[in-house]
Amino acid sequence: MEKIIIIRYCEMHLKGNNRGYFEKLFAENIKHNLKGICCNLIKIQGRYILEDFNEDDIDLIKEKLNYVCGLHTYSVALKIDTDLNLITEAALASIVDCDKTFKVETNRADKTFSLNSIEVSREIGGRILQNYTHLKVDVVKPELIVYIDIRENGKTFVFSQFFKGIGGLPSGCAGKGLLLISGGIDSPVAGFMMAKRGMKINAVHFQSYPYTNEQAKEKVIELSKVVSKYSCGLNLFIVSFTKIQEEIHKNCPSELMITLMRRFMMRISEKIALKTSNQCLITGESLGQVASQTIEGMTSSNSVIEKLPVLRPLVGFDKNDIIEIAEKINTFKISILPYEDCCTVFLPKFPAIKPKLETIIKAEQNLDIQKLVEEAVDSVEILNY
Repeated sequence: MEKIIIIRYCEMHLKGNNRGYFEKLFAENIKHNLKGICCNLIKIQGRYILEDFNEDDIDLIKEKLNYVCGLHTYSVALKIDTDLNLITEAALASIVDCDKTFKVETNRADKTFSLNSIEVSREIGGRILQNYTHLKVDVVKPELIVYIDIRENGKTFVFSQFFKGIGGLPSGCAGKGLLLISGGIDSPVAGFMMAKRGMKINAVHFQSYPYTNEQAKEKVIELSKVVSKYSCGLNLFIVSFTKIQEEIHKNCPSELMITLMRRFMMRISEKIALKTSNQCLITGESLGQVASQTIEGMTSSNSVIEKLPVLRPLVGFDKNDIIEIAEKINTFKISILPYEDCCTVFLPKFPAIKPKLETIIKAEQNLDIQKLVEEAVDSVEILNY
């Protein structure tokens, strides 16, 4: 008996004539995530099989598969020759953790096999009962199901567990987007949400050294590394934002500080995105969550964007929804580390909640916008993960 892993994908079977493109990307992403692990990935109808790996690597493989977008479920299975005695042996090995009830389900792709699906299930179920006399068959709500998949090539797969993947579409099938990533909870979740829909994610972070320390930067780097696992790699652009904040603080009304900062971030991010072939900006904004995330604040930010769309995948989520996803994708504990980002620098006591666009534009007349943006873009540090 050989242990294999059966990998099933999500929506790709709905893609018609383009299905091959999505399947190819999916396979490439699996190989990328399993880089460094000796194994072989082969395609069979509607799924992939991972084989020829060291069984000591199974837990590591399972961990890495949990970062593959487009993966629906996977199962660790036993592969044997299609023979009733060998199938029985594999079924008995699959049922060791069952204490009460079970059933057997068979898929017979090989129609030349002498028994049909129901007959195989009945025969194997009977043999299990002979070996485990304390068990009972329950075809409605069994404690455990033994799945038998008889393939056309003379091989049979036997397994009893489905592990859930993250779903979605394979990374890279939906273009590239630039995520505005802070050290908070929301933006990494926004990046994950778009990666799950097949978008290749890159990220831009604004730092305010020396007002923020190196630990704040390292926090964002760690968050970016997590997001990169879902995106099969990520480029992180770190922008020095200190001078812009000082100029706004010195020359503009304090209540507009956050709004003006956001407008500069959007201008700079768009320029970086266009230079690096990213096709949209992504933010972690959730409507009404903070002062800058009112509809007026978002309108103000959008108004400086000239060419690219701005995606806000969390716009209708409440904080508990976002935290739940952050915990699931392993960013929450990093996000709550007590290192502040640039948005806490020169924070006004009463920020404008519903800023008027004409007021903002008037305030910006006190700033050399073009020069500040160009200097910030020229300051970019690029890190690859």
